[in-house]
Amino acid sequence: MVIKYGEKAISKARLEKWDNPCPDRDYNIEITFPEFSCLCPRSGYPDYATIKINYIPDKHIIELKSLKLYLNKFRDQHISHEAAVNQIFDALKKLLKPRMLEVTGDFNPRGNVKTVINVSVNN
Repeated sequence: MVIKYGEKAISKARLEKWDNPCPDRDYNIEITFPEFSCLCPRSGYPDYATIKINYIPDKHIIELKSLKLYLNKFRDQHISHEAAVNQIFDALKKLLKPRMLEVTGDFNPRGNVKTVINVSVNN
């Protein structure tokens, strides 16, 4: 089986940070990732969500391509909605140490059940 270049990039993905160009100012960054997917840890069925990231940076901002590839790594993971959103939150908080961070996972209904997970912190 030949591994495609996109699959290779996703498998090697690591979150990267950049220096904040305006560290003396509070400003808000909102990122929406509307094609998030992972697998249900019980059934193996796919789950789909929009991941929303809202943060006020301190010294660093997230590099967007690395974020895209990092989020795509979840597509083959058997992970609960709650665990996925908390894992994303923890990774961003550890890397960026933002002044404020909020991560929301707005999951599509499956079996007539809709779930929204929200994790936030103000420093």
